[in-house]
Amino acid sequence: MHQLSGLDATFLYAEMNNSPMHIAPLLIYDPATTGRDVVRFKDILQTFAERLDRSPVFRRKLAMVPLNLDQPYWVDDDRFDLEFHVRHIALPKPGDWRQLSILAARLHARPLDRARPLWEAYIIEGLDNVAGLPPGCYAMLLKVHHAAIDGASGVELISALHDFTATPPPPRPAAPPLLDSPPSQAEMLWRAYKANMKAPFRLARMVGQGIPAWRRVHEGVKAKKFRTLGDKERTRFNAAVSPHRVFGAADFDLAVIRKAREAVPGATVNDAILSIVGGALRQYLMDKRELPAKSLVAGAPVNVRSLDEAKTGGNQVSMMTVPLGSDVADPLERLRSVHRDAVGSKAYHEAVGARFMTDMTHSLPAELAALGVRAALGSGLMAGMKPIFNTIVTNVPGPQVPLYMRGAHVVRSYGLGPCIDNMGLFHAVTSYDGQIAVSFQACRAMMPDPGFYELCLQRAYQELQAAAEAPLRGGRKKATARKKPAAKTKSSVPPGQASPGRTKVKKDAVTRATTKPIRKKPAPGKAVPKGRKVPAAAASRGPRKPRA
Repeated sequence: MHQLSGLDATFLYAEMNNSPMHIAPLLIYDPATTGRDVVRFKDILQTFAERLDRSPVFRRKLAMVPLNLDQPYWVDDDRFDLEFHVRHIALPKPGDWRQLSILAARLHARPLDRARPLWEAYIIEGLDNVAGLPPGCYAMLLKVHHAAIDGASGVELISALHDFTATPPPPRPAAPPLLDSPPSQAEMLWRAYKANMKAPFRLARMVGQGIPAWRRVHEGVKAKKFRTLGDKERTRFNAAVSPHRVFGAADFDLAVIRKAREAVPGATVNDAILSIVGGALRQYLMDKRELPAKSLVAGAPVNVRSLDEAKTGGNQVSMMTVPLGSDVADPLERLRSVHRDAVGSKAYHEAVGARFMTDMTHSLPAELAALGVRAALGSGLMAGMKPIFNTIVTNVPGPQVPLYMRGAHVVRSYGLGPCIDNMGLFHAVTSYDGQIAVSFQACRAMMPDPGFYELCLQRAYQELQAAAEAPLRGGRKKATARKKPAAKTKSSVPPGQASPGRTKVKKDAVTRATTKPIRKKPAPGKAVPKGRKVPAAAASRGPRKPRA
């Protein structure tokens, strides 16, 4: 028996009919590496059965405390049915990428059954016409509730189901269940009573930690280590979401991203990806004529696990706020802007304390947290509030070595996440074996054209790549003599703007005016060249007398 943390339980309380709160890796396999060009569904079932003991997520379900007087518990399911959780379906022909995207979005939009362990796996065959993949590939969509895992613990869950070689290990018996006796209602109420007696002390401790954090933030703003972003712009993605979803993704070369970020000193791969997302949103909203003047802002989850908590499940994340540079047209300038703001966001995050927001959720009484979250979502209050972020961009680094399941090679890795009111667009950045992909999940009413947004992501990636490679293609420019700057004329017009009523001057007229020779006056006493006239003023003065 294991109790959920305050942050884990928040994902339960935030779940509504229009916003399921689970995350899902989408993996695509090539069975050609098996030597038989096929993986049977019963073999995949056997893999799950053998490895159920590698993660407690697979067999445990929720036990709610009466009246929400305390956070729920994870308890072992004594009626666990593997074939309920692992399901087998296929795409109709031709089996292309858009069909897979539609099916993944529909499956992801359905909530999980809370009476059972909160996960489902879908084995999807028929991917015979996906560009860049050989025929015969299949996919696995693994839905797991966010209350059970976050991105980092999700990577560990995927690793538990896969091997590092194409040769599968020898089969072994199915993992035996490790059943704990579920807590009785009386036991949970007694535990809730003891926890609530300590709640005022936990809250007081959090207030004591919050005062120094506020001082650090105030000093950081004063020292200009970071800046406050003020009110965020509202977009089409910051409203109430429908129950329906769309999904899409764009694949990039990790080596190209690493090379492109070197164009801005100090920039990271994450900065480059954020700038690509900012460029894609800029193009998408410009097409809709809805691009705000200020930059859009992303919420970026940060793993705050210590070394001792590296193998623990649940959620150990905090959140950073990073502007995406959607107000900047030039790709390199956008990357430079994102990097500068990301450095400031990290400084702000350190000033507040990486675990402060996470620990604060543990200090709130369970019934108060549940009531507050459900009231805000159920009443529509959340949809009408000013947005905290315009979108979520979560980076989930995966293994940089090939993975296999039953000998089938994992060739693509994507991610799906939740959309809630006021946050109708979710990005998952997944890196795996030299590849990196930006996947997105959105409310279908907010993004009716996911294929176009995929194209926007690809264009933003190509523009950044071209801008980063441009100085290398041009080589070093030859040194040229410095020209004397032209004399500046006074003007009340700001730089870069045309004067009102200014007329265009023809190019040849400008050339004649600037190349007209300047006539010099002859020195006194010298003969005037033939054909030239003496100015009237000079003639009236007469010859100058020599000095004594």
